[in-house]
Amino acid sequence: MIIDITDLTYLQQQRYLQHAVAPRPICFASTVDSMGNVNLSPFSFFNLFSINPPIVIFSPLRRMRDNNTKHTLDNVRTVPEVVINIVDYDMVNQVSLASCEFPKGTNEFMKAGFTSEPATVVIPPMVKESKIKLECRVNEIKELGTKGGSGNLILCEVLKMHIDDAILDENLMIDQQKLKLVARLGGDWYSRIDTGNLFMVPKPNTQIGIGMDQLPDSIRKSRILTGNNLAQLANVSELPIIEPSFSDDKLKNIFQYYSINPDEMENEIHLHAKQLLDANQLDAAWQVLLATI
Repeated sequence: MIIDITDLTYLQQQRYLQHAVAPRPICFASTVDSMGNVNLSPFSFFNLFSINPPIVIFSPLRRMRDNNTKHTLDNVRTVPEVVINIVDYDMVNQVSLASCEFPKGTNEFMKAGFTSEPATVVIPPMVKESKIKLECRVNEIKELGTKGGSGNLILCEVLKMHIDDAILDENLMIDQQKLKLVARLGGDWYSRIDTGNLFMVPKPNTQIGIGMDQLPDSIRKSRILTGNNLAQLANVSELPIIEPSFSDDKLKNIFQYYSINPDEMENEIHLHAKQLLDANQLDAAWQVLLATI
């Protein structure tokens, strides 16, 4: 199916795009108006865009129903400060409750049952229950349009971070396995990040991978190894060599039982290598594959 976006209604555009561009982290923004009234609202059009200076951006859309602007946007225009409270699984239903379109002046801290605590360098309060809080100065607001559904990019410079000690590792860095982040998908769908779906992809920092074009043909044209598997193999900085000390009982069995049929033997070796790659045992996978080259 090919869609011309201009042929869709704004609601259809929203449904397709929010399902496709996902998962999206959630900015739970606390702001105040000129009278000091507090507002608390979540936004999933949100991400990190710069380290130096440290800039995060979120975008409150104009309402498609009546083209009105969100209270958050109105607030940062008058008081250009915001606390971005990072959302995790322990608070996601309360965050959803805070997204209700309460009348202006309503304190969503009270409606959603969150605890307000003072920030240190900005006026809006922080959400105590959030395990990471970013105190920010609003540097710029960029309007992307004036119609319903138009975004308003709020460029925020991070001034202070507050991090719950419980999610730190022994080096005082955030332990990704301890922070049960949630992210927004399309419709009513969310995703939860936990140890069951976390995985690591090693990336070269100073060394460049050899690339798939440098893999031996028998590996590159494998009927077993996937694109992900080949990319793992091609991420080494130089083609490995056979290690005489390497020993693998399964590889020995493959040679013993399939030696009379080279094609079947290669398939079995590639299946074994794939299992090793899926278990992030790159060095062992290379040694298994090198045995047939």
